[in-house]
Amino acid sequence: MGEREYTSYQKKIIRRYYDNQDGIGYQQLIELVSEIYLATGKKRDQLWKRAETALKKLEIGEKRIAHLMEKKDVELLANVVKEKSG
Repeated sequence: MGEREYTSYQKKIIRRYYDNQDGIGYQQLIELVSEIYLATGKKRDQLWKRAETALKKLEIGEKRIAHLMEKKDVELLANVVKEKSG
């Protein structure tokens, strides 16, 4: 199988997506804070797993991620979002 050929338009879209990965990850984290705050039970646990993945993509320190996952405090997660925004 050969490498796929993309049009110049498709290449621009792909390049912009990868250029904006940090912004996309940050936006996902913002949405997860809201969803976790409102969720309960198993849904909340699933959302925390997604938050852990998002934090790793944003290259938050492993110790800090472990602390957040241990506490599972949405306010602590919101503080990470505040830090990343400013």
